[in-house]
Amino acid sequence: MRCAQLRAGKARPHPTMGAEMWINPPQPPLIRGEKILTNKQQTTNNQQQTTNNQQQTTNNQQTTTNKQQTTNNQQTMITGKTKLLGVIGDPVEHSLSPAMHNAAIAHLNLDYIYLPLPVKKENLPEAIAGFKAIDLVGFNITIPHKQAIIPFLTEISPSAKMVGAVNTVWRKEEGWWGTNTDVVGFLAPLKALARSWSHITPIILGNGGAARAVVAGCSQLGCREISVVGRDRHKLELFKSSWQDSALEATVTVRPWEDLPDIVSEAELLINTTPMGMYPQVDRCPLDATTMAKLRKGAIAYDLIYTPNPTQFLQQAARRGAMAIDGLEMLVQQGAAALEIWLGQPVPIDIMRQTLKEKLGL
Repeated sequence: MRCAQLRAGKARPHPTMGAEMWINPPQPPLIRGEKILTNKQQTTNNQQQTTNNQQQTTNNQQTTTNKQQTTNNQQTMITGKTKLLGVIGDPVEHSLSPAMHNAAIAHLNLDYIYLPLPVKKENLPEAIAGFKAIDLVGFNITIPHKQAIIPFLTEISPSAKMVGAVNTVWRKEEGWWGTNTDVVGFLAPLKALARSWSHITPIILGNGGAARAVVAGCSQLGCREISVVGRDRHKLELFKSSWQDSALEATVTVRPWEDLPDIVSEAELLINTTPMGMYPQVDRCPLDATTMAKLRKGAIAYDLIYTPNPTQFLQQAARRGAMAIDGLEMLVQQGAAALEIWLGQPVPIDIMRQTLKEKLGL
């Protein structure tokens, strides 16, 4: 009888647990739609679990970000032992050097800080004396001090003597030493190219201070003749004569601006050292469209301007089939050369370059 009841699906009370405890508890009758509701509930549970997992991932990422921020804050904490670097000029508010150098310093986890130091022309002597008093390790120099700084230096490098300007200074026991890393910065992207430089005559647009670093760089590159084009004939002649007693191995020739349409077609390396096309005059170009149309395909167009990027000069040159080089790499490389002098070790150039690109929105 009991077997028949079990076979019929009827359960019996457990003999030791009382009538309320069943070995096979009775199942309620299946209600229509219950299975569908159960599946929906499972889906809801799965979605909730996914949401929870995503929230946990977000929390973990936030924790990582907070830890990284704490690390960065610890790295950039300035104390009485922090070594000082900087850039002097008037103005210096626009300088990108602090962002670039401090990014490299943080990456190396060194106790240095690089500061913009506004110094007016008439205050330069007092500033130099103050730098020694506060134990400044070294500094960059921008307008208007690149020539004015020279009398305050114990020694300057051959490249600085040739250019007649200093952009990097560091302290030694015997006094301040100076060099010009603009030449190194200018040459960096060109040295990576396979060219017979001794057979190339660069054409340089402009005859100001930046042009001097470019002339020195082209000479170091191996160019035997360098052509400089300017608007003021008297200043052009002064520029040419300034190289006569220098160690420059190349011959410098000068041409008036109106000769450009006749010589651009010969250019294999065309370099803009003028501020034309620089922000905020971003629509300007040192060459008119007719003259630019004569630039040969495969020529190198080099603009020392790094913002905007690219300039009108480089955009038009690229449309002619020229290789375009902007001033960003020169800025990075001259900064890296200076930082290596101060720190006495290699620096992360990629970090410096990426920092500038982010700063400029590139």
